[in-house]
Amino acid sequence: MADHDHEPGKMDISEQERTFDGFVSLSVKGAAISIAVLILLAVFNA
Repeated sequence: MADHDHEPGKMDISEQERTFDGFVSLSVKGAAISIAVLILLAVFNA
């Protein structure tokens, strides 16, 4: 087997954190837009 020099907690995860932050941000914006559309449909009785 290969000898691995990995130490837990030492990996650079900045890219994964940025990706996750972008995903959460997009999900929140998408939910807000969906709720706004539903409210507008209810108000204008479409």
